[in-house]
Amino acid sequence: MAAPKKDKEDFPWWLAAVVLIGVYLGWQVVADDLYLQILTTLTKGVKTTVFVTLVSFFLASFLGLLLALGAGSKWLVVRQVTRFYVEVVRGVPIIVLLLYVAFAMAPALVELRNWLGDFVGLDPIRTRNFPLIWRAIIALMVAYSAFISEVFRAGLQSVEEGQIEAAKALGLNGWQRFRLVIFPQAIRTIMPPLGNDFVALVKDSSLVSVLGVLDVTQLGKVTAAGNFRYFETYNVVALIYLTMTIGLSLALRRFERHLRERETAK
Repeated sequence: MAAPKKDKEDFPWWLAAVVLIGVYLGWQVVADDLYLQILTTLTKGVKTTVFVTLVSFFLASFLGLLLALGAGSKWLVVRQVTRFYVEVVRGVPIIVLLLYVAFAMAPALVELRNWLGDFVGLDPIRTRNFPLIWRAIIALMVAYSAFISEVFRAGLQSVEEGQIEAAKALGLNGWQRFRLVIFPQAIRTIMPPLGNDFVALVKDSSLVSVLGVLDVTQLGKVTAAGNFRYFETYNVVALIYLTMTIGLSLALRRFERHLRERETAK
């Protein structure tokens, strides 16, 4: 016997449970001076977390789009180089990439800069002049560009070949076909997984704490080491990340629903 169709989505009991936990922890912050003190300290790291996430995601999306276009290139060398980059980066844990970029690639980039600077008369710099936060951003950009490139590639390939042939018949060049025909249709397929990657990057930005970058996680580690109240401190750390990730997830779901409704209305 077939299961009855559901006219509405299931009530989000999971969200209700999360809200109750958030209310409980929020009450602890209001009622307990220790929680309030911890929250005040950790909120200083929110700005760093948001900055690292936004800049990394923007750069990773730009590089990911270039990689996706390279994967569909008519030149074999470009396709193979792109595939090599994507497969290698996706096969390395993000924390390993982070350490590699911070302590292996960064010194190499500094040496390259100094070598090039000799030709134009620039003063040499030291590796310590390369901020750790930018090493972390570059590492996250490299890591997520490989995943995002696959999202873009799948979205671009979802556009029907007939649409592209019709654009060619109208005399549109490659850039015009991409801007006016391919990308506007592909974005509907791209947005949901791209939003998921953005939420995942918010969580993975906590890995920058291994470099000593003062984000929420690092400040939580320093605070807990100072007051020895690990339970309370990491409760607040979890609450901050849950607030950001669940808030973003709900906003993205609403945006996706809006896109579907617009499509249905056409």
